[in-house]
Amino acid sequence: MAKKETIKEEGKELQHNNVSYSVLVKPIITEKSYALFQARKYSFEVSQAANKQEIAKAVELLYNVKVSQVRVMKVKPRTVFVRGKKGTTSGYKKAIVSLKEGYSISI
Repeated sequence: MAKKETIKEEGKELQHNNVSYSVLVKPIITEKSYALFQARKYSFEVSQAANKQEIAKAVELLYNVKVSQVRVMKVKPRTVFVRGKKGTTSGYKKAIVSLKEGYSISI
């Protein structure tokens, strides 16, 4: 049985279980994404099967913020050479989440 948490907000009671944790894989912390923090935009690696609505709901429930916009893109795998052998990096799905005025996430 999955652990459920409830958040009461504006008369609505929102519930989430471990599904929210499986939608968001990890936050992406790079120089470029760190510069977007000032504009209330946060980058996350997300599940391949996740859509914009699921991503927005997961961020709202896990971080207790309001999401205004979600942009999703797929990062293609790149070819790399390691010790003279050819390989590829893994591709992933990336989401850039914009928050409403007055909200922020401390990462």
